[in-house]
Amino acid sequence: MAEPWSPLHLRLHRQLLQEPDLLPAGAPLLLAVSGGQDSMALLTLLRDLRRLHHWPLALWHGDHGWREGSAAQAKALEEWVRSQGLTLAVERWERPVANEAAARQWRYGRLAEAAHQMGCGHVVTGHTASDRAETLLLQLARGSHSRGLASLRRQRPLQNGDDRVLLVRPLLGFSRKETGRLCAQEQVPIWVDPSNADQRYSRNLLRAAVMPVLEELHPGAARRISALGERLAQQQDCSDQLVDLSLQTLSHTQPSGRIVLQRRGLMGLAIGNQRLLLQRWLEQQQAAPNHAGTLNALLQRLAPERGPGQASLGGTTQLHWDREQIWLERHRGAIQTADLNLA
Repeated sequence: MAEPWSPLHLRLHRQLLQEPDLLPAGAPLLLAVSGGQDSMALLTLLRDLRRLHHWPLALWHGDHGWREGSAAQAKALEEWVRSQGLTLAVERWERPVANEAAARQWRYGRLAEAAHQMGCGHVVTGHTASDRAETLLLQLARGSHSRGLASLRRQRPLQNGDDRVLLVRPLLGFSRKETGRLCAQEQVPIWVDPSNADQRYSRNLLRAAVMPVLEELHPGAARRISALGERLAQQQDCSDQLVDLSLQTLSHTQPSGRIVLQRRGLMGLAIGNQRLLLQRWLEQQQAAPNHAGTLNALLQRLAPERGPGQASLGGTTQLHWDREQIWLERHRGAIQTADLNLA
């Protein structure tokens, strides 16, 4: 019997040959499988391509427990995976919170733990060009800075500060329409999450009401917007290298261990460079604001004609400055955010 080989198999195979560090040959992979069409398409492609790339495959499914029937769906998915000669680890959230951010944090935390236990350095998800296009548009509407527009990357550490496990998204060049077509052609079952149709969630509303209009006006819009996100990510990496070189002359570590930034040197630069350097300096200390408005407000308060001050960056982190220097302080308890109130 001939091995399955579709145009999508060929595209992904060629991509992995061109980018061998994305999913290295022979590397153990942990696939996050929701049961939706994108993750099932990913599973199908990697299952079929492993004969060429020799990956040991492990599968993981997270049951959020948000709705009735989720446990039965997980069991059905597990049985189908077993029929393919693979095994699926299923975890159920014991204390579920109906919040997307909390669910993502739980999911990635459990994936990191599973990856460490299984010896997998790569966790693979089925995010597509459609997902990245939606993310870019949402971030643009929220007023994100350029880094936020490039946030859905092909590869990044699964958890901040820990590069032992990488999160990899090999399908960012594929549209949701293509993954659906592959599942239909290969007769791969799909378990649809009813919450994906709930337009109270901003992403679902964008997916249902905005993306179809863009695709009708300009067919292939999702893939082109996703490609823009990729170019922005590449430009961000280039910019980071140059900014890091500049920061070597504008920041230093004091004997106490405090990292300080020269206020006069920073504010003597063009406004665009001020924004880039301050953003990068804060990122290096894991304190960067998510909203471009917050960064602009900080720069206004750091203007040379204004005196010493301080501003909350959210949580327990506070930015301080005097006439010469800028530094961060972290407090034990949460601090008031009235200083900027823009984050």
